[in-house]
Amino acid sequence: MEVDGEAQPFRLFSKRGKSKPKLKLEPEVQPQPEPEPPSPDAPAAAEADHPPSPTIVTETSQADDAEAAAGAAPATFADLGLSQWLVDACDALGMRRPTAVQRRCIPRSLAGEDVLGIAETGSGKTAAFALPILHRLGEDPYGVAALALAPTRELAAQLAEQFRALGAPLGLRCLAAIGGFDSLAQAKGLSRRPHVVVATPGRIATLVKDDPDLAKVFARTKFLVLDEADRVLDVNFEEELRVIFGCLPKKRQTFLFSATMSDNLRSLLELSGNKSYFFEAYEGFKTVETLKQQYIHVPPEGKELHLWYLLSVMKGKKEDPIRSAIVFVSTCKVCQYLDLLLEELGYPAVALNSHKSQAQRLLALNRFKSGQVPVLLATDVGSRGLDIQTVDLVINYVMPMSPRDYIHRVGRTARASRGGLAISFVTQKDICLLHEIEDVVGKQLEAYECIDKEVTKDITKVFKATRLAKMRMRDEGHDEKVEARKEQKKRDRARKRKHED
Repeated sequence: MEVDGEAQPFRLFSKRGKSKPKLKLEPEVQPQPEPEPPSPDAPAAAEADHPPSPTIVTETSQADDAEAAAGAAPATFADLGLSQWLVDACDALGMRRPTAVQRRCIPRSLAGEDVLGIAETGSGKTAAFALPILHRLGEDPYGVAALALAPTRELAAQLAEQFRALGAPLGLRCLAAIGGFDSLAQAKGLSRRPHVVVATPGRIATLVKDDPDLAKVFARTKFLVLDEADRVLDVNFEEELRVIFGCLPKKRQTFLFSATMSDNLRSLLELSGNKSYFFEAYEGFKTVETLKQQYIHVPPEGKELHLWYLLSVMKGKKEDPIRSAIVFVSTCKVCQYLDLLLEELGYPAVALNSHKSQAQRLLALNRFKSGQVPVLLATDVGSRGLDIQTVDLVINYVMPMSPRDYIHRVGRTARASRGGLAISFVTQKDICLLHEIEDVVGKQLEAYECIDKEVTKDITKVFKATRLAKMRMRDEGHDEKVEARKEQKKRDRARKRKHED
C-alpha cells in the first residue's frame, strides 16, 4: 500500500474543524513561534502548494514515567475523566489503575483527537480505545457508533467479548462480523444497528458489497479503530479498506493501536489531516521485562523429543507451576502433525490454524481459555492480540520469520506485569535469525538447561508416536487437502478478478 507521495489510496484520518478540548491535558504542548509574514513578492500559490502540516503531538513513555515519579500522573480511571459507571465496570473486572498507554491516550481520545498508540503486548491497549468509545456511547447511545477492525477472526472475537464485558452496565449491543459464520445472519445483525461492530476487513467489506444498503448503517459512525494496525494496513487488505472507508463519514475519530511500529503507520500519521496524538511506549521493538527468554539448540530431528520433555516438565512442576502453554509453528501442516503426535502420546492439546473451520477454531480457543486443555498448538494466526491470562509458557517449535513476529508470539505470555517464559527451538540454520532477534529486542537469550538423560528417557515412545502421526497424516490425505485448498484459492482469486473487470 503506497502511503507517501502524492498518490494516496485513501485518507485514514479525517479532516475536522478545530474543537475545544473538553479536558485539560498535561503536559501542555508548547506553542510554536508564529511564522514570519510572507514577502509581498512571494507567489500567491505558495500557500496552496504547501498546505500547513497537521499538528502531531508525540510523547513517549519517558514523559509518563516522569509524571508518575512526580505524582502528577492520573492514579485512577476516574482521574482520566471517564464516567463513574465505567470506573465501576473497570473495578469489577479487576482493573484498578490505568497503565501508561491508558493514562496518555484516554484523555486525548476524550478530547476528540485521533490517536496512534504503540505499546508492548499486554499493556492494556484494548481498554485504551474501548473506554473512550463507551464513555461517549453512555452520553449518546445510538446506531453504530464504532467500527473496530482486527486482522484475525480470533482477535476480532476477543475484542467483541471485551467490549461486551466493559459495556455490560450500558446494555451494549456488539456484533462480531467475522468469516466462518453465516453471513446472512451477520447482515441481519448489522441492519439492527448495534452500538459497536467488531470485524475483520474481509467480512465487513463482503457484507457491504453484497448489500450496498448496509453502507448506510455506518453513516453516523464516530469512531474507527484499527487494532494490530500494522497488520490491518497490510497490502492484502487494501481493497477491503477502500470499501470500508467509503462507507464511513469524514467527520470521525480514528484510533490505531499496535505493539510494533511500521512504515505504513508512521507515514499515515504524517498524512493526518487534523490534530493527532502519537504515544510510543518505546522506540523500535521491545519485549516486557517480566518475560524470561531462553533457547534450546536442537537438531531438526530432535524437536519432538524436546517438546515432549518440556511438556513433561511443565506437567510435573510443583513450584511455580506452568498453567498452560502455546506452541507456535510455521505451517498448518506442522500444526496438524503435532496435534496428532500429542494425541498419540496421550497429552491433551488443541490446534488453532486456518485449515480448521471457524467454529472449530473458536471451540479450540474456548477449551484452552477455560483450562480444559493445557496446550494450544498454533500458527501465527494466534500470535496477535490474544489475551489469555493463564499462559505462562510460549514455545517456538519453529522459529518465526522475523523479529517482529517473534515479539508478537512471545507477547502471549507475561501480560499485564505478570511473569512468563518463552523458549525457542533453534537449529543450526536458525543461528543468524536468533542473533537478529537478540539485536532487535536488545537482549541476549539464555540457553535453557536440558538434562540429556531426561530428554531421551522416552525416546522409544516418542519415535513410535512420531511414526504413527506421520502415517495418519498420509492416510488422511493432508497434503492432498492442502493442494486442493490452494487450487480453490486460485479459482476464487480468478473469479474475483473477473467480477471486478
